[in-house]
Amino acid sequence: MKKLLGIDVGTTSVKAGLYDEKLNEIASYSVDYTLISSGDRVEFDADEYINLLLDCIDKASAGYVPDAIAIDTQCETLILADENDVPLRNAIVWLDNRASEEAEEIEEYFGGEKIYTVTGQPQTAAAWPACKLLWLRKNEPDVFANINRIFLLGDWLVYKLTGNFVTEGTIQSSSLYFDINTGDWWDGMLEFVGISRHKLPCLLKSTDTAGKYKSIPVIMGAMDQIAGAVGAGAVLPGIVTEMTGTTLAVFASCKKIPPYQAGSVIPCHYNYNGSYCRLMWTSAAGLALKWFKNEFCESSSFRELDGLAERVLPGAEGVSFVPHLCGSTMPIYDPSASAAFCGVRLGHSKAHFIRAVMESVAFMLKECLDCIDGDITEIRSSGGGANSALWCRIKADVTGKTIATLTKKECATLGSAIFAGVGIGAFGSVEEAAKMIETGKRYFPAGNDYSEAYERYRDYCRRVNPADRGEKNVQ
Repeated sequence: MKKLLGIDVGTTSVKAGLYDEKLNEIASYSVDYTLISSGDRVEFDADEYINLLLDCIDKASAGYVPDAIAIDTQCETLILADENDVPLRNAIVWLDNRASEEAEEIEEYFGGEKIYTVTGQPQTAAAWPACKLLWLRKNEPDVFANINRIFLLGDWLVYKLTGNFVTEGTIQSSSLYFDINTGDWWDGMLEFVGISRHKLPCLLKSTDTAGKYKSIPVIMGAMDQIAGAVGAGAVLPGIVTEMTGTTLAVFASCKKIPPYQAGSVIPCHYNYNGSYCRLMWTSAAGLALKWFKNEFCESSSFRELDGLAERVLPGAEGVSFVPHLCGSTMPIYDPSASAAFCGVRLGHSKAHFIRAVMESVAFMLKECLDCIDGDITEIRSSGGGANSALWCRIKADVTGKTIATLTKKECATLGSAIFAGVGIGAFGSVEEAAKMIETGKRYFPAGNDYSEAYERYRDYCRRVNPADRGEKNVQ
């Protein structure tokens, strides 16, 4: 029986899961870490990433020898090395926003439509590596002049394990210098930023072998959200994933790049199999419920909050919550957007507020699903929100779709383990392995009509936030 090690390198933690060929978990391990942040700048020691990775490999596989390893990571974390492969500075983490002026410069030069057509990115954000490289050229010229190799985090980890300078398309999708149409580098952007091709890794596929670590094959893997979708079994037509954690994240595969729409903020990413996918997220979901609990129901558990909300009729008896506690991201981008409870009357209680918060997340899910082309047969639900039966029922009624929870909670490490298995021939394909993923409880639409509550929610969103009513957002 093959043993497959999947590793998920997140923003503040590294998780590892060892699985067998039937996708049963054998062992797991995780470790947290703290980023270095100051204002718009967010960094981390590039070599410390390696230490964390090796620690997880050792601890998760203690007593076993994995037959293959695959790693998934965040996309836009940038690492630069000199001719001796020594990092020139700290890694610039994806959250870093220092390159906002450079993002505007790139947008002005190429235009939004051109950038989207080539890269699938409808926004030119400071987080994208092309913008960070342009910032470095202007502000740290000595560093820029000594760049020999340009890594994203996944590339760096694979390189340190195997000695091979390779990458794959899913983590490069938001670099802004990767052409998702051809699966190759975009020379126009490289020229504008001032980078030559030879400083970039060789492009492989997610299931290709990158090299070996102590005789163990290392398989390329994919970006974290795609690995999570694979681990949820969302590789078959009609299956979409939603994860209600701190934020709401939605994944849907698609066969072709959706046409450009002015004002849209929904990206199209390169998928593990050379097709495409839509990735959407909101700024607050579970965070909104956690905020309400901490501020107004600190002594109550989330289960108790569920019990209170259960007593309230669908639609929260007129109470609506605009959930933009951290601004709005998708489908309407407005970092200045704010939150509000609306429709509150004397007879309303905290139970109505809790219900309204939960319904607002379901409404955001519906907004995201409305941006997806093609039929949706099932939504695979994960994250802390999937533990709430009430929340799942609300989502099923609001969307009109079946909500299926998952028996395994760490979808990303499982997805990476699947990539590892395909890479060494333990599975015939990612799709074949995904068919083995078990779902837990299923929640079917019960016929509760949320149409009036949804329209009321949308009306309040437009009233509270100018960008939602099509007015220019002043940033």
